[in-house]
Amino acid sequence: MGLATPTLRLGVTGLSRAGKTVFITALVHNLVNGGRLPLFEPVARGRLARATLEPQPDDAVPRFELEAHVATLVDDRLWPASTRAVSELRLTLEFESASFFARAFGRGRLHLDIVDYPGEWLLDLPLLGKSYAEWSAETLARTTHAAVARAWRAATAEVAPDGPEDETVARRLAALFTEHLAAARADEHALSTLPPGRFLMPGDLAGSPALTFAPLDLGGRPVAPRSLAAMMERRYEAYKDVVVRPFFRDHFARLDRQIVLVDALPALNAGPAAVADLREALTGILACFRPGRTSWLASILTRRIDRIVFAATKADHLHRSSHDRLESILRRLVGDAIERAAFAGAEIDVVAMAAVRATREAIVEHDGERLPAILGRPLPGERLDGEALDPDAEFALFPGDLPEDPDSLFERPDSSGEVHPESPREELESISRDASAARSAKAESDSRSATSARGSESSRDLRAEARAARGAASPDLAFVRFRPPHLERTAEGLTLSLPHIRLDRTLQFLLGDKLA
Repeated sequence: MGLATPTLRLGVTGLSRAGKTVFITALVHNLVNGGRLPLFEPVARGRLARATLEPQPDDAVPRFELEAHVATLVDDRLWPASTRAVSELRLTLEFESASFFARAFGRGRLHLDIVDYPGEWLLDLPLLGKSYAEWSAETLARTTHAAVARAWRAATAEVAPDGPEDETVARRLAALFTEHLAAARADEHALSTLPPGRFLMPGDLAGSPALTFAPLDLGGRPVAPRSLAAMMERRYEAYKDVVVRPFFRDHFARLDRQIVLVDALPALNAGPAAVADLREALTGILACFRPGRTSWLASILTRRIDRIVFAATKADHLHRSSHDRLESILRRLVGDAIERAAFAGAEIDVVAMAAVRATREAIVEHDGERLPAILGRPLPGERLDGEALDPDAEFALFPGDLPEDPDSLFERPDSSGEVHPESPREELESISRDASAARSAKAESDSRSATSARGSESSRDLRAEARAARGAASPDLAFVRFRPPHLERTAEGLTLSLPHIRLDRTLQFLLGDKLA
């Protein structure tokens, strides 16, 4: 019977901190424990008989640590640590077919194989189509004004690419470049998507030549034989052979369905560099997909992704009135990839989602005005306006508004007040001006209280300041990292399933047709 059971390989894709581990944990936990999934038709109609964990098919791949992640979420009420290595999990679904004819043959079965891997590894996929010279030029151009890149760029400027091979110089430049990558991924820098991703997760390759290279300013000149540049180029190609191609071949190219998790909120709030970084990385990564419909016979010989979900994660950090706006912004960010996938015949969905909902919504009254807010308990160590927040006390926050028209984020007004479309760099610089105004207003505003509507008041002041700076809508958002929710237990001691936002809709799009 096992040989006849079809298999669906689901790729959970997203950059670091997008929520891949949480998504997988919530998906499995809800299916295994009978979670509330009203928009997932097999559950809503009672056709999903059961979901059970089974040994995964790839013996060389570590198992996804589901039980440990559930314990972290449910018992410790903390978020699981970011993925550090590839892992896999198999979930077998038994269901009653929606077809009367198919039901006559008994229950259907489907193996759902889910693969998790570090978000940093995704950054490397676009390298497969780039030469060392192209990658060097792009990397240097993207870090021209980055403060965290000063030490590395200063050292790079001192070396001659045409000079002789020098292991000491190569190691020093690689170390400084790695320090730059680590600093650029720190929270205060919001987000960085520069490859190579494995530099920050070297594993067994630590210290190897394949991880000891850095970009050089070649100035458009050809690489001289036996030069420092030739040494770097050789190691760059070795990195693709040893690290990138095996990952693409063994994991990424074997997918049937794909969900792309995008945490767009910090990038929108951080300004132009972060948004440009996110858009550029997503465009490069999604270009590596193999979307499109394929016949049953062809699917035996090669895989092709026929359904893709683009999910804006952490929707619980916004009031539901902004969820449609968040989806529209995500469509703009991944517009090129959506058009390419749709042209190839793949079905596309875009959703604002929270795999685990950490907040609830409320109405806060202030000065006779009723304002939408979110309520939750902050993670230990969270601060707002310099004030430490109590992780054991529920906190009311007005997170801010996304613009009704997402195009306003990509337009700029001239001196006459007319709005014109911007180039990608210009449109992001305009967002930066709003963010700068927001930060200035935020520094001058009164501290928000965790038990009153003052958070709503200063958030509204912040938004007004930023809008006045440009005369247009702006993404003035206030973010606090909330703890996972407290789950009640039944009289029998069973833990209720993890709450979510639109996880059921996502499952219906990804799996519904396979369980029909």
